Amino acid sequence: MKFTTNKNKFETVIASMQPFLEKKDSSAITSHIYIEIVQNYLLIKATDYEMGLEAKIETITDIEDGKATVNGSNLLNIIRRLKNEDINFEVENNNLIIKQNKSLFKLPMYDANEYPNFPSLNDLNNLDINTINLINSIKKITPAIDNNNPKFELNGALIDIKEDKINFVATDTRRLAVSYLENISNTPMQIIIPKKAIIEIQKLFFDQTKTSYDEVHLILSNNNYTFFTKLINGKFPDYARIIPNSLKYELTISKSLMIESIKLITSLRPNIKITFSSDNILFESVDEDSEAKTQIDINLNIQDTFYIAVNSKYLLDFLSSTNSENIKIGFNESNLPFYLEDNKFKTIIMPIILDK
Repeated sequence: MKFTTNKNKFETVIASMQPFLEKKDSSAITSHIYIEIVQNYLLIKATDYEMGLEAKIETITDIEDGKATVNGSNLLNIIRRLKNEDINFEVENNNLIIKQNKSLFKLPMYDANEYPNFPSLNDLNNLDINTINLINSIKKITPAIDNNNPKFELNGALIDIKEDKINFVATDTRRLAVSYLENISNTPMQIIIPKKAIIEIQKLFFDQTKTSYDEVHLILSNNNYTFFTKLINGKFPDYARIIPNSLKYELTISKSLMIESIKLITSLRPNIKITFSSDNILFESVDEDSEAKTQIDINLNIQDTFYIAVNSKYLLDFLSSTNSENIKIGFNESNLPFYLEDNKFKTIIMPIILDK
């Protein structure tokens, strides 16, 4: 195998492959990137078995067909140090030779024929959804996806397609985040996408993308990349049970004032108490060793005074994901989950129970 290509495009692709490589065991073939000349373009792959990425580079010259594997981390370290000029690649004696001007590097290869296969693109179900809407929806719920939960399904995000809408759902057991889109033509079904895949999808795809799935994989592809991830095999909790059917109080509050007040109080500790009265909202730290409080004067038009205590991170995660200046907040009792909502996005949060 032999080819020449410009540094910029090649470096961008190799950098995008890094999250898909095996990092702990450099002896594994999945620590390597797969490179092949196919019909006068360069095919590049990386996978850790759980998810994978494939890219094409068409701007190559001085071509000889063939294929190779090379340690992905080492390859990127070399490419980053080279000048922004053409780079020559050639396979010699089971090594990949990298040349630019008077610089030369030699990296050992594994047998490219043993590189893991990517999922077939045949017999897949298409998910008819605008890419920008998909990315925006999963971005809103990403902070609520759990980490290392023994219930594996909670370490991912649920896409729940119903007859009239598509729900995107995540929970870390302390909060539930749900965003939704209208469903135009998709068949009802549920899939659970791992958190790591959710994060990589947001990095890779910005333009129109084809989204497909089967019982095992989710696959996204556009002109630049083809991405796959294994789905989580499990049953997501019945999240609809957590959403309150009715609310005792429903308020509309300025997002910017909420953020400013919360950040001011949490300069000491993350847990806060928010007290709602007829003409103000009081924000207080619940730290026993120090005191911090601030107040917003606002006519809430409520009869009773009530409070919620909460980890401020959950509030800020929601507020930072909203688009409107005003958000809705709903309550029943101080010890029950409360509700935040903004334009097709809602979060239900478990409060902290304070000692009286």
